[in-house]
Amino acid sequence: MTHTTLAGPAARTSAELIRADEAALAHNYHPLPVVVARAEGAWVEDVEGRRYLDMLAGYSALNFGHRHPALIDAARRQLDEVTLTSRAFHNDRLAGFAESLSALVGLDMVLPMNTGAEAVESAVKVARKWAYEVKGVAPGLATVIVAAGNFHGRTTTIVSFSDDETARGGFGPFTPGFRVVPYDDLAALEAAIDENTAAVLIEPIQGEAGVLIPSDGYLAGVRELTRRNGVLFIADEIQSGLGRTGTTLAVQHENVLPDMLLLGKALGGGIVPVSAVVAGRDVLGVLRPGEHGSTFGGNPLAAAVGSAVVALLETGEFQRRATELGTVLDAGLASLVGRGVTGYRQRGLWAGVDVDPAVGTGRQISERLAGEGVLVKDTHGSTIRLAPPLTITEEELTTALGALAGVLG
Repeated sequence: MTHTTLAGPAARTSAELIRADEAALAHNYHPLPVVVARAEGAWVEDVEGRRYLDMLAGYSALNFGHRHPALIDAARRQLDEVTLTSRAFHNDRLAGFAESLSALVGLDMVLPMNTGAEAVESAVKVARKWAYEVKGVAPGLATVIVAAGNFHGRTTTIVSFSDDETARGGFGPFTPGFRVVPYDDLAALEAAIDENTAAVLIEPIQGEAGVLIPSDGYLAGVRELTRRNGVLFIADEIQSGLGRTGTTLAVQHENVLPDMLLLGKALGGGIVPVSAVVAGRDVLGVLRPGEHGSTFGGNPLAAAVGSAVVALLETGEFQRRATELGTVLDAGLASLVGRGVTGYRQRGLWAGVDVDPAVGTGRQISERLAGEGVLVKDTHGSTIRLAPPLTITEEELTTALGALAGVLG
């Protein structure tokens, strides 16, 4: 990793920068006490030059590692041309991005946005519009079914159908029009569908909940139920998609194609925020000029980086790496069960690891790992999440697993 040595009176230590953050920033996060100054591949470096193996990869925003050369090159070349036009005009990069992304996932059209939450909000709007104009639901009665334990973002509408009180508490009144059913429960889903149901919105794998993987056949069952009842199936693949689980999309493990697909995080290559709703023409076709928009959505810089991301995925290399290294991750975690780990869930290069509370909380284990030069993140008390860049080597992955074994005692 090449870098410029810190110098001059403006340089501040990690401790000084953490204190400055706490004074100047809203406390909506509780980060680990690591101040990243440089990064490359699967590694980051703090302001003092300490190196850490990144086993979180920006919650899958960095599937291709930090500063992947092809993505950096695409961004640099676009910076010399044009970065923003707004959608008041066309730009020369957006059509190619939309065409390649649609082809990659097997759908027709793209609604480009910026953040994952924007993609979810956009999908809810489109589903409601479709319900009124195509399905014939009476005005104001359309509902969307979601799963308990979901995490789709933190906007007011999205936390309205969350059951996480940390995300919800103090932010009401909430947006109506949602029904919550247990995750991985087809009978409950079927019972909840009625003539006013516009869509079913689920994560094929629930990430924030601890990488919860549904039973075999669940996704295919959701597809069948929604098709039979004239309901849209919306798959939120913002974390699970774009190579993370060993396939381009997590739904492909069951050969399922949803009506609407939500993408984000890795779509921007860790460089710019890029998200998208990808759907059939019969679904996205309900939108007309003025009904939805985004000043930055589909900007030329985002389209250039997004196109480069799609090109990386078209080779299949990263899907294969996630599959092959996933077997290493699985074996390593299996060896820790009963030795500080009570259980885990893994698919591809993604895992939720339940730590024995007698050994420590998820936060404590994350802090101990940071002390050993490995970065992970906790969730729900005693669970830690592992989602390394798909560029990680087997040796690096083995190093991280060894560090985890060490801190578990």
